[in-house]
Amino acid sequence: MVAEPYTADDPKTRLALFDFAFENAPIGIALVDLEGRIIRGNAAFAKLLSLPPDKILGTHFKDFTHPEDIEADLILFQQVLQGRRDGYTIEKRYLRPFGEVVHVLIHVAAMRDAEGKVVRFISQIEDITRHKEHERQLAERAAQLELALEAIRGGFWQMDILTGKFETSDRLAQFIGGPTAARLDLERYVDRVNVNDGAQADLTPLIAGTLDHNVAEYRLDTVHGERWMRCDRRLLRDSDGRPVKIVGMAIDFTEERRRIEILEETARTDALTGLLNRRGLSIEFATLQSADGFAILALDLDGFKDVNDAHGHAAGDLVLQTTAARLASAVRDQDLVARTGGDEFVVVVAGDRSAGEAAASRILERMHEPIAVATGIADVRTSIGGIWTNAKRDVTELLKEADALLYDAKAAGKDAVKFQSSSRTVV
Repeated sequence: MVAEPYTADDPKTRLALFDFAFENAPIGIALVDLEGRIIRGNAAFAKLLSLPPDKILGTHFKDFTHPEDIEADLILFQQVLQGRRDGYTIEKRYLRPFGEVVHVLIHVAAMRDAEGKVVRFISQIEDITRHKEHERQLAERAAQLELALEAIRGGFWQMDILTGKFETSDRLAQFIGGPTAARLDLERYVDRVNVNDGAQADLTPLIAGTLDHNVAEYRLDTVHGERWMRCDRRLLRDSDGRPVKIVGMAIDFTEERRRIEILEETARTDALTGLLNRRGLSIEFATLQSADGFAILALDLDGFKDVNDAHGHAAGDLVLQTTAARLASAVRDQDLVARTGGDEFVVVVAGDRSAGEAAASRILERMHEPIAVATGIADVRTSIGGIWTNAKRDVTELLKEADALLYDAKAAGKDAVKFQSSSRTVV
């Protein structure tokens, strides 16, 4: 006689399926009696508690629940017994045997008999410890970010490229418009940007995806007046690499910019050589006096690139410093010596044309002496373009004429002087 196969409605089949699902579930499952004691727990539940399965049976859920979480669980448990609810979900903490805390999410449901009377509870327990740790880390980072934002003047904005929607954060809106200001859209934000800085604030390269990150500096009209903002902008892409969003962080750096501007305004000397820089030359020439006119000598070093290539940049710096000393020694204290570029120098001699020509000859001769560097000898020379003028003009205009003569000297074979009177000398 062949046995009839089990069907889904067969009690034995249903019990077998329940037992299989109960024991092999990836999360903890427990059956709890009306007093709150464990009458059955699966392997995942035992593992979650770090207890052997036989040690769990008969224990009350209070025995492994964190003391601070017991009351809330008991209240909900009693409400189910009283018929006020069919189940509940709660986050709480379990305590393992050696005090380790496990964060769990529990779903409790009442199991009732045919008359609707609660006969036991079934609990599903998920380990959410890692999730809670991530929440804690995010909360810490959010707190740190909030503290950082409180220490700066400015805030965030973002732009959805697909919809074109632009919106500032509340903090940035309040920095711009005051404590009660609403968030700004793109039009109202751009209206606050100084018209002369529009190119800096342009987002087109990021929207097009040709750039993933850039930093812009522009002036912004705010409740504190016009402020210089440094805005770090970053492009976010989707999984296919298409631009989807731009996020920006705008920070007020007005005071820093003013300090830089003051430093630039007050700095008149070249850090490496101690000579005047281009700004210093312009300032000093404006006050230089001479009844006999002025000679402007523009010069650069022949063979300087070879020194850097053969001996390194440290040797190149030594050559520049030695050149500066030789130039200064070739003229008088009242004359001007400046470094205006990498290996470019300018000498201004207060005097007649012969004084300028004599100074150029001395410089050319002194630069014939080789310079000892750590790895050998650097043999550099100089080419000089010089003009003399008795009409004092802007030094930049005079240097253009001297530079043209310098190119002539280099074209003629270098290590030479090309000198003439300025085309605008008054006779």
